[in-house]
Parts: sequence; C-alpha cells; structure tokens
Amino acid sequence: MTRADDHSDVADEATAAFSGDAAVEEHAAALPAARVVREPLIGRHFTQPGDDVYAQIEWTYRTAAITSDTGDTIFEQTDIETPSFWSQTATNIVASKYFWGEAGTPQRETSMKTLVDRVVETITRWGREGGYFSDGAAASAFSQELRYLLINQYAAFNSPVWFNVGIEETPQCSACFINSVEDSMESIMDLAKREALLFKWGSGTGSNLSTLRSSKESLTGGGKASGPVSFMRGYDAFANVIKSG
Repeated sequence: MTRADDHSDVADEATAAFSGDAAVEEHAAALPAARVVREPLIGRHFTQPGDDVYAQIEWTYRTAAITSDTGDTIFEQTDIETPSFWSQTATNIVASKYFWGEAGTPQRETSMKTLVDRVVETITRWGREGGYFSDGAAASAFSQELRYLLINQYAAFNSPVWFNVGIEETPQCSACFINSVEDSMESIMDLAKREALLFKWGSGTGSNLSTLRSSKESLTGGGKASGPVSFMRGYDAFANVIKSG
C-alpha cells in the first residue's frame, strides 16, 4: 500500500507536465519520496490477535525501597504490582525513577502495567497519527508485541522515554547530547542552562570546552582567564543538584 504525500504529488505532476525540462526534473527528484507502508509493518513473534499479554504473566506485590550507606531510607513505596520474575533491584529502580506522580497521591503509578501502557499506548498513537500503520490490525500487532518485549525485559527504552513519554506533550526522548561553547561569558552561561535542562529531563551531556582560553592566557580587559577547568567545576556543581525526571 503506497501513501503519497503532497510533495510527492507535486513531484509526479511536475515530471509529467515538464518532461525534458532538466531544471524541473532535477527539482522534482529532490522532493521527498512517497512513504511506502508495507504489509505488515511488524510481524507477530510473541503474541496472537486478541492476546492479553499481562494475563500470561504471574504477578506479585512488593515494596520498593532504597537506602543510603548509613541505612537511612531514601525512597519507599509499598504494594507495587510487578512480574514475579523481575528482580528486587529492577523493581526498586523502576518504581523510584520511572513511576509518574507524587508519592502518596492517587495519581502515583503503582504498577509496571501502568508504566508500560503509558509508553506503549503513546507511541502507538503517534504511529497511527503519522500514518505508519496500514490498518488497525497492524497497529494492534505493534502495540502487543512492544508491550510483550518490555514487560518481559527483552528490551528497554532509555530513561528519558520512561520519564517523559505519555506525560509531556512533546517529550524529550534522546538520552545523550554533545554540546559546544564559544569563548565568551554569554556562551559559557548558555551552556550551563542547556545542560541543566537536559539533566532535568533525564538526559546526559558531554561538552567540548577546548575553545575556552586556558588559565595562562590574557583577557581582553586585562587579567588572566579562569580556564576551562574552573568552568568544569561549575558545570559539575549544577549537575550534582539537578534532579532528573
């Protein structure tokens, strides 16, 4: 099944109407090609139509808890619904890091089902809206297969996906960023802001500070530059106090 977008229609019409015109043909060839949706977009390997993925799993209720080196409780949540084959460590990490909602409120997620459904249903909706599925059966296959992979720990998304998908309208889903900076105070402070926002949404960042003058070089107005190492300490200080997710 082929779905041609507006650009592809223009390309076809231009080629037909002005065949032989090199400039027009070159322009038409540069336009985006039609999207082809293959049947099916994703094959079924673990599920069948109508399967309840969660019904195939043995579930249990646990308490997730994280303590400090001195034994103080950093995080605790009781009555978490989780697959029985998940380790306690996996339960602790997922509940403390990825469950959405303020602890102790009705909005707080309490089940691995809820977490996985939030992400899977959002991505499936994006696929429907973007025309990636040929029909409802293809969308259902994608949704069930992805849900099976995630809940059975055959695959996992990065932290920003679990933090943000299904919560933010336009979520940040990438985990790693490389930043650059210019040798000016404005750019140095802009980098601090960019890194802070990336950390807030659960991502990590590396920054190339090689453009900054060393501490042995002079400033335009007199005196010596602070050097990149001093600014690294400042960036590290911000990173240590910003909470992700």
